[in-house]
Amino acid sequence: MADTSYEQQALDHITRLTQEEHRLYNQLELSEDERKRLRQIEIELDQCWDLLRQRRAKREFGDDPAEAQVRPPEIVEKYEQ
Repeated sequence: MADTSYEQQALDHITRLTQEEHRLYNQLELSEDERKRLRQIEIELDQCWDLLRQRRAKREFGDDPAEAQVRPPEIVEKYEQ
């Protein structure tokens, strides 16, 4: 799969997650399951953006973007702190 195709798929996935996130944020009340889903979305979005940044950095420095890997939430979430 071409890099741009992979990255477009990732961006499309981010768009879908963001739409779901906004839908949940716009609800007046969330069930426990919806709150858990919202947290999962936030983590997954952080992982997706991190992966895209990794791929772009690898490409910029002449490395293979396919070597980028999804990092666990424990690592990605600490970037925000």
